[in-house]
Amino acid sequence: ITKESIVDVEAMVRKVEQKIESCSQQDVELHIERIFVISQAEPRLPLQLEDAVRPDGEGEEEGRATVNQDTRLDNRVIDLRTTTSQAIFRLQSGVCQLFRDTLTKKGFVEIQTPKIISAASEGGANVFTVSYFKSSAYLAQSPQLYKQMCICADFDKVFCVGPVFRAEDSNTHRHLTEFVGLDIEMAFNYHYHEVIDSITDTMVQIFKGLRDNFQAEIQTVNKQFPSEPFKFLEPTLRLEYTEAVAMLHEAGVEMGDEDDLSTPNEKLLGRLVKEKYDTDFYVLDKYPLAVRPFYTMPDPNNPKYSNSYDMFMRGEEILSGAQRVHDAQLLSERAQHHQIDLEKIKSYIDSFRFGAPPHGGGGIGLERVCMLYLGLHNVRQTSMFPRDPKRLTP
Repeated sequence: ITKESIVDVEAMVRKVEQKIESCSQQDVELHIERIFVISQAEPRLPLQLEDAVRPDGEGEEEGRATVNQDTRLDNRVIDLRTTTSQAIFRLQSGVCQLFRDTLTKKGFVEIQTPKIISAASEGGANVFTVSYFKSSAYLAQSPQLYKQMCICADFDKVFCVGPVFRAEDSNTHRHLTEFVGLDIEMAFNYHYHEVIDSITDTMVQIFKGLRDNFQAEIQTVNKQFPSEPFKFLEPTLRLEYTEAVAMLHEAGVEMGDEDDLSTPNEKLLGRLVKEKYDTDFYVLDKYPLAVRPFYTMPDPNNPKYSNSYDMFMRGEEILSGAQRVHDAQLLSERAQHHQIDLEKIKSYIDSFRFGAPPHGGGGIGLERVCMLYLGLHNVRQTSMFPRDPKRLTP
């Protein structure tokens, strides 16, 4: 019988005197009477499962094979059978479930938004254009505009889980051209920090749920990819952007107070925060207005800054969010400042002409959350069938 064939086994289950160390069931064994082959696998497999779960480095020392990433992804169906892949995607399912359950308990409504849209949702050029009958359309970079429209339509708190498309030629360890967005939007009463508190508490509930209910999966992944347990504080640490820049200055980084954070500086800041506060999860608040999208609310006390925030896990950004401009006049001015054609976003701006409560939200990348929680080094490990500038199959 070839490896990886599907079989039915008729056997007696018997207790053993000594524990079987190499199996998950350690105190019983099967005494086989008959085997039925249900589906025969081809004799030559493109990769061996035992090679695919071997920790990096271990195979090299002993002269045994390890499987590279392209081979895994080209033969994803077999790679997904490994104990590591099974654990990763069961945990990912848990993240979605915890996200939905936590927000539903908080009174949020799940919505579904269109993915074929008439104008670029982020106002940038990094969109996929698709032919749409006799004209062109775009694949949505974010459900942003529709979440906001729902807030204007008296859905007080909304969330959605769905695909997001980014036409960025980014061949990095953390970028994909299609990923799953976990998006949140809510009206607030007094201060946009109500939104931050809601999102951070949701993330904390996810981290607790994973810690308490997915230990077996975490340990399985750790066998192949060892990492430190994920640490978080309750309530979540919130730093202002100027404090973060001061910490980086202290560490010898040269950057202006209103410059955006580069990826190396984000990672360095993550290490500095971990040393000082012992947490892998934190919020950076009050970003410079110049580096944020047109719909971001300026800080009323300092026009150079904004009511916007990012959230980080192990020194990498997992959420970008802000209080949104809910006044149609100010929104038009901000769009013009960013040189955006007002005609193209007319229906969006018009949404705010009939009364809109102050509101804010953010978008989280599911695959990135799973990658960073498990301490993995490539987002393709947490994307079931990843799409990037070089990969469109399987």
